[in-house]
Order: sequence, then structure tokens, then C-alpha cells
Amino acid sequence: MNINKTEIKKGINLHTIKTDKFKSNIVSVFLTTTLTKQDVTKNALISLILRRGTSNIKTQAELGIKLEEMYGGLFNSGLDKIGDNHLFKFYLETINDEFLPEHKENVLDESISLLLDIVFNPLTEEGRFKQEYFEQEKVTLQKLIAARKDNKRMYALNRCIEEMYKGTPYGLYKLGSEEDISKIENKDLYAYYKELIRNVRIDIFVSGDIKEDEVMTAIKENSNIKNLPEREPSYTPVELKINETNGEENEVQETMEVSQGNLTIGLDVGAQNQDDIYKSVVYNAILGGSANSKLFQNVREKAHLAYVASSSYLRHKHDIIISCGIEIGNYDKALKIIREQIDDIKNENFTDKDLEEAKKMIIEDLKVIDDEQDSQITYCFGQEIQNVPGVTPEEYIEGINHVTKQDVLDIAKRVKINTIYFLKGENE
Repeated sequence: MNINKTEIKKGINLHTIKTDKFKSNIVSVFLTTTLTKQDVTKNALISLILRRGTSNIKTQAELGIKLEEMYGGLFNSGLDKIGDNHLFKFYLETINDEFLPEHKENVLDESISLLLDIVFNPLTEEGRFKQEYFEQEKVTLQKLIAARKDNKRMYALNRCIEEMYKGTPYGLYKLGSEEDISKIENKDLYAYYKELIRNVRIDIFVSGDIKEDEVMTAIKENSNIKNLPEREPSYTPVELKINETNGEENEVQETMEVSQGNLTIGLDVGAQNQDDIYKSVVYNAILGGSANSKLFQNVREKAHLAYVASSSYLRHKHDIIISCGIEIGNYDKALKIIREQIDDIKNENFTDKDLEEAKKMIIEDLKVIDDEQDSQITYCFGQEIQNVPGVTPEEYIEGINHVTKQDVLDIAKRVKINTIYFLKGENE
């Protein structure tokens, strides 16, 4: 995997990933902007409207035809939180030109042009987004926000994060709020979109067996890129931090019509340097990151208190979230055993075998990055936004391999419970 970064204009960067492992090319555009309460719902609505059509391809039906003409191109888009930022993600995957009949077409150029058109040249009328699309996507967004409660485990995880980071950008739900949707007017939204595009951080990724000079020319000569001004991007760099807990646990219980309880616990960890990240990732794997972890073995397998018992490392906040699906009446027992697992690691009650199995699992996951084209892009952007673009997957693996038992203990002594969130039944 050969990665190069070029500044197209100030605040606009092109990243080329030259690889001959895949028969496809992927073009991606990432827009990163600071996450704020007043804009989060507007961003979510814009991300839905942009995929509806451009000034040149006015409907999703026309877009579908265009993608078929590009030998079955695949378009996707989404929205995410990355640290204290809102991230717009747009992807277009097409077959590599080398595999086309007689090599007479340039599908890569077409895909670059199409994706940039989707992001930067939306369909408008009378100085606003197409009204029909605006109204339809407001309804779509309302349904998506309402549907967040359908997946109870994910809902509990998001609610725990909201409580743990209350009053900060990361505590906002990525799709915003239903009550804010009705306040949004089309003309105002379009004016906001134009301002956003003038100030947002823009990262363009092109991955595949590509000719980098030709990609560079296609990007620089694209009319949408030419029309974009230089900018000081309005985003918040993802930074390392120390453990910020005040030592007090926040316990929140919420009732809903559920048959299974969802216990979610947010742990303050923090990372002050890249080595701390490696240590924290290994700590998380021992705690709850695999089927061999302490949470899985002791909460689920031995005590039979949980259907699911795991933990995950929040890589852009450097904290950990524990998630357990339990019988509602087992709340106190499950919480007690979870605390015991946290204390066990602090007290060095884990083996060299636990350490090696955790590292092996992490390394196996990291090796997959080079086997999945979109994972390469996601990894590269994640490192870029954290200001560690030089850390390759191979170097990350080396960092994990160097983690010792004492390193894990150092992290374990820092870990403190920040928030305990429990979603339970209404009659409990």
C-alpha cells in the first residue's frame, strides 16, 4: 500500500493509495466540520439531500442508470462522528479501467467527476435545494431518528455516550433531533450548505491500481474543485488527552418497553501519546474485546448473567465502552461482576496468555486492513485526522507487539467508571 498526500488548495487534500491488490477503484470524499448542536440536524439533512441528484443528474433513477453505464458502479454515503467533528462520507466504487474491454474508457475519470458533482453541485431551484427533495428527506430524517430506538443495544450505547459526554460535541447524536427538523427552512439550509462547503475540511481519497499524475490532473481540472476557495478548515483536530474524570460515577436508568436490559458503562481512560493508544487497545481486548476476554468469560460464560458482554475502544476519544445485554433483574449482580473484572486487571489478575491472545486478536484485525480497500481508506483517514498519518498498519502492529504486562497495568490503574447507563423495562 503506497500512500501519497498532496495539497490541492489550502484545506483541500488529495490522498492517493496505489495498490494492485484489487480489481476496483474507490473514490471517496470526506467533509469534516466541527460538531455543534445548532448544526448537527442540518448536516444530517444535507447528507440525505445530496444523494438525491445533481445539477447534471437530477434523479436517483438517472444516477442508477449512470452507475450501470459505469459497469455497475456502487455509490454510498453516510454521516459519522469523529472526535468532536461531524464527518460526511461519500464513496464511489468502480471497476479498474485495466479490466475493461479494450481499455477504451476511463471510468476512473468518470467516477471522480460524478462523485465531486454529487458533493459540490447539488440540484437546486430558485436559490435553494429542490423543494420536493427537501420535504421528502425531512420525513426520511425524522424516521431515521425515531428508528434509533429499534436497536436497543445500539440505542443504549449511544445514550451512554450522550450522558458521558453531556455538554460536549461528542455527546450529540449524529443525526440530530426530531424537534429541530421542523425548524429548518429550505432557503436557510442551502445558504448554510454553501457556507459549509466554503469552510469545511475536504479530504479526497483515490484508491486502486492508478496513475497518480492522471488522478491529480483529473482532480485539479475538475470544475467543482476549481470553484472551491482556499480555507482555514473549521474542524476540531482529534487530540490526545489525559484522563479527565472527576472521580464521580454518573448513574442513569431509562425505561422502555423492552424484554432484555441493556447495561452500558463508559470508562475514562485517556491517552497522552501513541504508546498509550497501543496499551489501551490491548487493555480493552483483555477486558472485553474478544471471546477470551474477562467480561465474556466471567459475565456471560461463567455467571450466565449476560447474552452479550463486550467492550470497545473509542479510538477518537481514547475511552472505553462496556456493553452487556442482561436479564433486567440481574442488574446488581452483573454490575458487581463487571467491577470485579476491572479491579482484577488493576490487581494483575490476568495471565501472560491473556496478554498474548489479546495482542494476537488485535493484530489479526489489523492485517485485514490491507485486504479490504475501503478499510485502507478508513484507516488512513483515521490516522490523518489524529495527526499521526505516518503510522502505517505495519507500524501499528509493531506497537501492539511491544505492549507488556506492565503497560497494561499502567492503563488499568488509570481506568475509572464515568457513566453507568441502564435501559430497563417500564414495569421493573
